[in-house]
Amino acid sequence: MRTRRRARWIRIEAWHIPVRLVTGAFVLNSGLAKRKADETTTAQLHGFAAGTYPPVKRVPPEKFVRALSAGEIALGAMLLIPAVPPLVAGAGLAAFSAGLLGLYARTPGLRQEGSIQPTEQGVAIAKDVWMFGIGASMVLDHFLGSHRRERA
Repeated sequence: MRTRRRARWIRIEAWHIPVRLVTGAFVLNSGLAKRKADETTTAQLHGFAAGTYPPVKRVPPEKFVRALSAGEIALGAMLLIPAVPPLVAGAGLAAFSAGLLGLYARTPGLRQEGSIQPTEQGVAIAKDVWMFGIGASMVLDHFLGSHRRERA
């Protein structure tokens, strides 16, 4: 009986496959690239994050970038591994991308004055809204998806 329950919880819908593959590969690649970050890139990433999230200032830049890299690698792998339930993978992706969107919302110069529209400099981060949409969709599908209606 326990196996049956677990199978329902890990149920992967067909639409999950392409979004998990593409997003997982993208995030994994980003994390792997940060493992090789030079001193300048490390300082830039740390400064950018610390400007939005003040507690980051207390973390040394190298340690911050190592943790960011590890987190992206873990999230990318989580999305790529089918045994990770869509609810877990989606929640992780939504939380990660919400942090990126926080950078977008709080960093001066990334949005047009009085608007949510990005400036030219803000496009690179504003586009991460797609990851939030994918993560939120996976979470919502867990609670509202067709497989839920089938059991009712």
